Amino acid sequence: MTALILAYLATGAFSGLLAGLFGVGGGLVIVPVLVLLLPGVGVSADIAVQMAIGTSLAVISLTSISSTWAHHRHGGVMWPVFARLAPGLLLGAYAGAWLAHGLDGAILMRIVGIGALLVAAKMAFDLKPTMAKPVPGTPVLLGVGGLIGSISALIGIGGGSLTVPFLSGCSLEMRKAVGTSAACGLPIAMAGALGYIVAGRGVVGRPDGSLGYVSLPGFAIIALSSVALAPIGARLAHRLSPALMRRAFALLLVVIGLKMLLG
Repeated sequence: MTALILAYLATGAFSGLLAGLFGVGGGLVIVPVLVLLLPGVGVSADIAVQMAIGTSLAVISLTSISSTWAHHRHGGVMWPVFARLAPGLLLGAYAGAWLAHGLDGAILMRIVGIGALLVAAKMAFDLKPTMAKPVPGTPVLLGVGGLIGSISALIGIGGGSLTVPFLSGCSLEMRKAVGTSAACGLPIAMAGALGYIVAGRGVVGRPDGSLGYVSLPGFAIIALSSVALAPIGARLAHRLSPALMRRAFALLLVVIGLKMLLG
């Protein structure tokens, strides 16, 4: 049990550092680690991926509150844009959780692996939109929010790797795109976590101390160390080479993605 707690703490610390360094929720780190750890505490292999994603989203729902507040204090959140994206994000994330519930664990693990590789490509090559367009109307933002929410909940991330490129391509300066994306991570994570909690009720193979597909001990310990280490990551972000950091993180995601794809 001590080894498990230490593993949870290390996972949270690393994801917190990544959150501070890159403005991501750390889900693509939390999910693969939990897939490895959860079978050791009695989680059925058939639902280990769903449990890992649900727990990851629960952690992100907590850590994204402080991130959103920090960006808001610096005027980095475009609340009118957020308000038009949020309903789609909520519905999409909730639906994504139910979609994951209906998928075979092996298939879901491969989807997470593909997601990690796509994010790695974006980070490595610093891919950005080539043309800036105006922020679209409410119907389009609702649809985009639904798509981003569903994909994010399906692979256990806060959606920053999807939301930031979209918003920066809609003529928002990068600081406001990142800040608004941080705010968007809150409805994604909360609705996604709720979906995993509801969908996982009564599912066989869950360990003691779980709420649906969310491991409460894993959530509490990972969130604790993640919140503690995020400020350190933010300070490091101002001292290290951004290009070097992006490529190092991309390499890590390639390893994670291949591991999830190949087993």
